[in-house]
Amino acid sequence: MKKAMIIGASLTILLSSCVSQKKFSELEAKQKETEDLLNTATVKLNSCLEEKASSTSQLKVLQDQVSNLKNQNSALLNNVGNLATLSTKEAENLEKSLESIKEKDLQIRTMQDALTKKDSVTLALVTSLKGALGNLADEDIQVNVEKGVVYVSISDKLLFKSGSYNVSTRAREVLGKVAKVVNDKPDIEFLVEGHTDSEPIKNKVLLDNWDLSVKRATSVVRVLQNDFKVDPKRMTAAGRSYYVPVSDNSTAANRAKNRRTRIVVLPKLDQFYNMIEDGMKKATQGGGN
Repeated sequence: MKKAMIIGASLTILLSSCVSQKKFSELEAKQKETEDLLNTATVKLNSCLEEKASSTSQLKVLQDQVSNLKNQNSALLNNVGNLATLSTKEAENLEKSLESIKEKDLQIRTMQDALTKKDSVTLALVTSLKGALGNLADEDIQVNVEKGVVYVSISDKLLFKSGSYNVSTRAREVLGKVAKVVNDKPDIEFLVEGHTDSEPIKNKVLLDNWDLSVKRATSVVRVLQNDFKVDPKRMTAAGRSYYVPVSDNSTAANRAKNRRTRIVVLPKLDQFYNMIEDGMKKATQGGGN
């Protein structure tokens, strides 16, 4: 009888160990999947920023070229005096110079129009978000633009209880307002980032700060999807742990700033270049009429 009891207890311990190992493996897999999604989103965002910088640089080069051509044209006119006395070759050179100026001006205007339209879309989005969230305290939620990217930062005291990843009732009201804005703009995609402070956490459910930040991000995504019908294909959930702070973690006030969830609107670079292509086509067609 004693031997049977000992065998039964050993089987119970062995089965418990297997279940714990299985849960641990599932958490590791989920963390790896989230890290992969975050890396993909980060690469996409960095690519967008690099492409915008390249476009700005090209615009500056075109402006310099137009300025040089205008200076050359002015010098040519000053040297030859009256247009009636120009030689055939000089007249051809002047005509080519004027055509080149016209072409460069067209390219500059097209790029400026595309940039203006992109900035207008960004401004409209920021205005909509601030209008929807305008009655909230600044320390709880902030909407800003950095390098052409829209960020919505929500403090953890508004979204979660300390050490928890369950979205509060008040936070659902806030997320509902954000969802209304993003649902009205179906073309945008966004990344939900969870951030913690540097205080370590570990319990029966959470392994560490990585785990907490990921679970908070996925909790927000689930609320947006399940409660407010935001298309899940437009969202990415990611955890940043405490490695991207906005302040040092030396004081309680600074740690509170670092505990936040950010919604990052990802710019679509292909739309920006489509605007440039459309502008060039329309300009070319207009020039041929």
